[in-house]
Amino acid sequence: MQKRYLFAPGPTQVPPEVLLAMASPMIHHRAPDFVELFEQVQADLQWLFQTTNDVLVLASSGTGGMEGSVANFLSPGDKAIVVNMGKFGERWGKICKSFGVVVDEITVEWGYAVDPKQIIDALKKNPDTKAVFIQASETSTGVANDTQAIADIIRPLADTILVVDAITALGVLDIRTDAWGIDVVVTGSQKALMLPPGLAFVSISEKAWALADKANNVFYYNFKKEAESQRKQQTAFTPAVSLIVGLKEALRMLKAEGLENIFLRHVRLANAMREGVKATGLSIFPKECPSNALTAIQAPDGIDGQKVYSRLRQSYGVTAAGGQDHLKGKIFRIAHMGYVDTFDVIMALSAVEMVLKDLGHPVLLGAGVGKAEELLRKPI
Repeated sequence: MQKRYLFAPGPTQVPPEVLLAMASPMIHHRAPDFVELFEQVQADLQWLFQTTNDVLVLASSGTGGMEGSVANFLSPGDKAIVVNMGKFGERWGKICKSFGVVVDEITVEWGYAVDPKQIIDALKKNPDTKAVFIQASETSTGVANDTQAIADIIRPLADTILVVDAITALGVLDIRTDAWGIDVVVTGSQKALMLPPGLAFVSISEKAWALADKANNVFYYNFKKEAESQRKQQTAFTPAVSLIVGLKEALRMLKAEGLENIFLRHVRLANAMREGVKATGLSIFPKECPSNALTAIQAPDGIDGQKVYSRLRQSYGVTAAGGQDHLKGKIFRIAHMGYVDTFDVIMALSAVEMVLKDLGHPVLLGAGVGKAEELLRKPI
């Protein structure tokens, strides 16, 4: 028998309470009991997003929320600044171009965060920019941007909105949507929200809604139509009912923990993972600003990172993630977001040590685990 352990940066582990909630009998999405359910979910999402703005619930992956956040606010010929610091920043650019948006791409070496001064310079060069697109946490590299500093730049600009991919950031990092003046925040269900894939969430400011009045490139991802329905606790089209039932339970669990404790837990787990990795003699990939959602680990010289990733799964039942594009074979990634605690980090580090030993790397078994235990133990 081999148990399975999920440490990929999406999908992530789903709590038993959420699975049980989703197994309850189906309800009709136009019936009064759905209205009551949806009203509670909407209020709890605003709590998680730290906003009083609309938070739309969409039946899609996070990429659907990203696409809608381009199509609803920009028209062909409009200008946008896109920060490309990894695979998912690159995706912002691809989506924009597919809708005819003129893109000024800030290319950042993978492993680094964007310097806010680069955004200031790009805005000076393109004063008619309608939107700036960034990642709060770049999943492909494990690097976090200084979202607050970037928001401080965009907020005073009356005709420019900031759109943030927070798909591996919301519920991990302290993203203060209203306090920082972020116009659009996108996340997905299968990350820190502890749900299966299938839902995207988008918060939208009044400033962004003003742009939506001038752009309408979509039918299914029509945010104005969705907002009109969702303000009445309905959805424009058939929702993923069972996922929304599970969402209610996941949000209840998160509220019971509290925002501050959620953020502190992720800081604690991420720090233990990073220091544990270093104690094994390995290096983390980010050169600065590592994200607390996941750790990207540099594969040792002479060892293919894809072999580490595949052997973790095949020999020990641990699903992590490999590198993407030019980082394939050079790094592997382990997530510690959502339904994760002390012993998940210890177990993941233990599996990494054993795989490295299996592949002939001179690792001292228990070195990383011991360091994590020091950092994670709670003295009486």
